[in-house]
Amino acid sequence: MTRFRIEQLPFEAASLGAWRDSDRRHSNWPVVYALNGSTQVYVGETLGGAGRLRQHLSAPSRRHLDTARVIIDDTFNKSVCLDLESYLIRLFAGDGKYEVLNANAGITDRDYYDREFYQETFRTIFEELRSQGLFNGHIKDIENSDLFKLSPFKSLTEDQAAAVVDIVEGLLDDLHTGRGSTIIVRGDPGTGKTIVGIFLMKLLRDIQEIDLHDEFYAESMFSEFFLPDHAALLDGLRIGLVVPQQSLRDSIRKVFARTPRLSAGMVLTPYEVGLSDDRYDLLIVDETHRLNQRANQSSAAKNRQFGEINRRLFGADELATTQLDWIKAQSDHQVFLLDAAQSVRPADLATATLRELLDDASTAGRVYPLRSQMRVQAGGDYIQYVRDLLTSRASTPRAFPGYDLRMFEDLAAMRDAIHTRDAEHGLARLVAGYAWPWASKNDKSKYDIMLDGCSLRWNRSEIDWINSKGSLEEVGSIHTVQGYDLNYAGVVIGGDLRYDPIGARLFADRTSYFDKKGMENNRKLGITYTDDDLLRYISNIYGVLMTRGMKGTYVYVVDPALRAYLGGYINT
Repeated sequence: MTRFRIEQLPFEAASLGAWRDSDRRHSNWPVVYALNGSTQVYVGETLGGAGRLRQHLSAPSRRHLDTARVIIDDTFNKSVCLDLESYLIRLFAGDGKYEVLNANAGITDRDYYDREFYQETFRTIFEELRSQGLFNGHIKDIENSDLFKLSPFKSLTEDQAAAVVDIVEGLLDDLHTGRGSTIIVRGDPGTGKTIVGIFLMKLLRDIQEIDLHDEFYAESMFSEFFLPDHAALLDGLRIGLVVPQQSLRDSIRKVFARTPRLSAGMVLTPYEVGLSDDRYDLLIVDETHRLNQRANQSSAAKNRQFGEINRRLFGADELATTQLDWIKAQSDHQVFLLDAAQSVRPADLATATLRELLDDASTAGRVYPLRSQMRVQAGGDYIQYVRDLLTSRASTPRAFPGYDLRMFEDLAAMRDAIHTRDAEHGLARLVAGYAWPWASKNDKSKYDIMLDGCSLRWNRSEIDWINSKGSLEEVGSIHTVQGYDLNYAGVVIGGDLRYDPIGARLFADRTSYFDKKGMENNRKLGITYTDDDLLRYISNIYGVLMTRGMKGTYVYVVDPALRAYLGGYINT
């Protein structure tokens, strides 16, 4: 067993001198430390604690902190300290008690000897720091929070880190030469596209505001970017993160509001971009597939604005103009985060538009694929397996050891299982396709989904539903969970998706689909959506819902024929 100790001292010159002389490990041993004041914290690791703390004391950005804590263990080595440093930074950011002063060090999630053993010690270290008042929440609560999941302080996968390096290198070169650029980050659900976008925002702002008195960037995996010349090149660069979905956008705004060098105002709607009087140098667009083409919008005001923006930017309200065109017109550089298989409504960008965007970026060599599965513990094969099932392409049943995938024949039993998983792990929720009218929206006493003696209501909150009060007793729609992680998802597949055993094919049932915007013909563009079009959107919806659960996915199916079909591939 490791025997760590946490030594606490005032963060001042006299105390540091006395501490340095009291033990040789204070000057020559791998340690992790935390510096904090009343509202801010900085976490670091070093092979020479006393010298490093003195350096921090001379740095203007940290000398106002008042307390130092140094974590010492006879068995620590450099790899352990890097891992513990990253772990504590992420937990501080997710807890929200302190503003984290660290720049994005970009530590990748690398293995080392006996890592599992050390990570058990990390949890004990966290509990000790929590007992000293440095954290508010418990680990489970922190790790389930949006502040943690959407934080820019992440251990990147190798393909994420490679994409970030290539994107920043290319952007700096484009800025130097005055060229515009269009970049695409492409990946399946759970590969961390949103994290790459958030990470890029923080990294670029850190480079912009580099403290020339601070030498600690030298140990970052992105140290090559922390140079005065690059800071000058990025000086005044106007950056925005565009998020089409309201719920996810509001969650990211909360994270940005608590992150140094970022602000909630950097997170934008497509309309805010179109109406902006000033151009952006760089726009990063999350869930690009959810940008809109010209279609009947959610309100008369939005329809008016769509036309106004088109006339303002292009001189005329051409019906072929999309929100993608607004992004390009209002910025010199764009990074688009994209997965075309997550398009869920006819108003979303057309498949042909996304294909053209991808082809153009590919020709320019600016497409960066993400392949490592960060969300679903079953791995990337599970994502493809689900998509094959929902397009009648599956042929061989698969098992995913360590991942809890199963079907239920009784909705009440699945609800109870989700309640049990939530008590154990947190973040277990019921979700469903829009196969029932939203009766409870106008009459809170009514139920929306009534099956097997189980009565449930749709989500009462449309913003941050997953963390809202009462969400465990409700059912979330696609618009409340796209872009989010759950530990367990209980997916109710309604009568909108059915199976024809004779033709061995899935088909959509319009009479059981109640999202008006989900099947509304596009009168403006003269497009009538066929049953095959509707099937694609509904299949994509269930594909998204079935890839939310990190630890497991439970499935209940209304249509008997579809239940029998899926039962051949998912254990009951």
